[in-house]
Amino acid sequence: MINTKMSEKLRSSLRIKFAIIILTAFLIVLMFPKGESIESEVTVGSVWIHEDLISSITFEILKDPKTYENEKIQAAKTILPIFLRDVSLEKLYLDSLRNSNSILTVILLKNNEAKSTNKLLSDESYTTLFKFVHKPKSFTGSRIFTITQVFDVASQIIKKIYQRGLLSLSYQDIPRDSIALRDGKFENAFPKTNYLDRKSVNDFIQFYLNGNVGTNTELNVAMEEYIANFIKPNLVFSRQLTNLAVQNAKDKVPPNVGIVNENERIVAKHDRITTEIKLKIDSYKIAKGQGTGFWGSLSQNFGKFLHILIILLPFIIYIVLFRRRILNDNFKIILIACIILFISFLTFLVYQLDVPSPVEYLVLVPVASMLLTIIFDSRVGFYGTVITALIVGGLRGNDYAFALTNIIAGGLAAFTVRDIKNRTQIFRSILYIFIGYALSIIAFGFERFDSLNQLLSSFAFAVSNALISPVLTYGLIIFVERIFKITTDLTLLELTDFNQPLLRELAKSAPGTFNHSITMGTLVETTAEAIGANSTLARVGAYYHDIGKTIDPESFVENQIDSKNIHEYLSPERSVKLILDHVKKGIELGQNYSLPKEVIDFIPMHHGTMTISYFYEKAKELYGEDKIDLNDYRYPGPKPNTKETAIVMLADACESTIRSLSEADTQKIENVINNLINSRIDDGQLDEAPLTFKDVKQIKESFLSILVGHQHKRIRYPKQEELENTKSEE
Repeated sequence: MINTKMSEKLRSSLRIKFAIIILTAFLIVLMFPKGESIESEVTVGSVWIHEDLISSITFEILKDPKTYENEKIQAAKTILPIFLRDVSLEKLYLDSLRNSNSILTVILLKNNEAKSTNKLLSDESYTTLFKFVHKPKSFTGSRIFTITQVFDVASQIIKKIYQRGLLSLSYQDIPRDSIALRDGKFENAFPKTNYLDRKSVNDFIQFYLNGNVGTNTELNVAMEEYIANFIKPNLVFSRQLTNLAVQNAKDKVPPNVGIVNENERIVAKHDRITTEIKLKIDSYKIAKGQGTGFWGSLSQNFGKFLHILIILLPFIIYIVLFRRRILNDNFKIILIACIILFISFLTFLVYQLDVPSPVEYLVLVPVASMLLTIIFDSRVGFYGTVITALIVGGLRGNDYAFALTNIIAGGLAAFTVRDIKNRTQIFRSILYIFIGYALSIIAFGFERFDSLNQLLSSFAFAVSNALISPVLTYGLIIFVERIFKITTDLTLLELTDFNQPLLRELAKSAPGTFNHSITMGTLVETTAEAIGANSTLARVGAYYHDIGKTIDPESFVENQIDSKNIHEYLSPERSVKLILDHVKKGIELGQNYSLPKEVIDFIPMHHGTMTISYFYEKAKELYGEDKIDLNDYRYPGPKPNTKETAIVMLADACESTIRSLSEADTQKIENVINNLINSRIDDGQLDEAPLTFKDVKQIKESFLSILVGHQHKRIRYPKQEELENTKSEE
């Protein structure tokens, strides 16, 4: 009980309503472009319709951001990779080589058992050199016969490698053909092939060994392994210095292409906007934005906030005056805010894309249009479309053309789903959304002298929008219904399927009630259309309004196949309890089968707080009027509070009463309809329903037209009396 009260308080709290509005406006303000872009955007080819624009300050004409970025990229490409020469390595490793040569010579001259002390050679290479020392003539192809001579060649190779220079990167890892070699304060550019890398140094060693030691492969492999221990790159790539040089090159690229002096005219009235003029206007906005300071920035953000509130204000007023059911439910207000914020955030993301294509057509305003229309109604959908389009236009720098384009496309999208009957209407939505965008693209494209390629590119993105928007809308509907507990016409249409478990059970257990409900469905659907109510909701409400009778169908006359009426043998209070139970049990069934609240409401509301007059009169006869309480013979309510529940209440009474007429002509049917409806009005049953006198009149006319048709007479067939009274033999 406490949770229910808290939930109702949260749904209706006025503070929460204000908080939602303020938070929505604040979040949209955060998505606005920088201060310099708040003024209306201009496009190349359009005409400047304002007065002459005179500069109030001196400012630089900034390059187009894409051009400026490309120039910086080109400047960065002129920087060569910077390498530093380590002059200490040559002496260090030559000294180490001489020491190793002396030690290894002594070891080799002694015996093969000392090889474990050597860490510079593998066992195979050590064995090769040992054999060479003791049997040099056995190494065919070798022109050197002493180990000392071999070691001298190794020293010459290493010295030549360090003198030429060994790169720390391979040729493939250096993106340029040349490198910058920095030696102290001096830096010079050289082809990278002037130096050795890891692959070419191996080729150099092999070539030198073949020319100076001989072609004995076994000996040369051992020497290559030995020499490799004393080689380390002495030309080392410096990533830090290279990155610094790249950044310096980028920083040297000038961001401007000129200067506009104070009081100089930027553009004259009726001048056509060229690329150069647009650069001046954009640069002027940036310069003014940079000079605002803290208080200027604060006032500008406050202006943005008021800007959004002004846009939202007409929508708020409309909901307050004409959509009280939305106003009284904060969850529905949150849903509307989420839809607007979703499209605003999408606009913000698209605005961040720095590409030359017309990606603004990927802002899916039609999604908001269709969601609002399907969830609420077409008027809310159209109002929401206008508001959303104005907001995204503001986020695009007060782009009037962009806002109008989305109003047209979004308005057509809302039109395609205003009377949605099935999901195949997605194809109609795709077509109409594209038509809306196409017409706007042609209009503004011709006005701006857009090229054919620009128009075709815009059409391509508009087609993408037209395809994505309906698909995304139908996909989001499921989540919206589950999260916000909202029932759309798509869900209601699914509930009209007679294969629904509750309707199947109703047809099986209470066929009379089922037929009554189906007849009522036709009656209320047509009547709801006549007075502008939700015809689908009315029909579904009629189908499910008596599902509680499936629990005890024999207690209701329409399900009593023979003429036996169980209430003839029951006390009035017992009969009333059975009648009242079908409302309570119907609500329980609806909740157990997860029927939407809007449908469950029909179960108690179609009776309101009316008196069960038959048993009340019977009780008065039995016990006397002074000994019974009228409230014990009333339905618990509540009374109908929507047009749809009110129609079902009136249709339930009229249809069942007229069905019981033995002789029904037009006048009798009209009298019954008028009297029943008037009696419920007099009893106050329609006090909470938003029906006008005009609505009541149209309801009476619609009921009369349909019910007279249901009661029309047919001619009797020949021998019909014989067919009715003669029992056939089996």
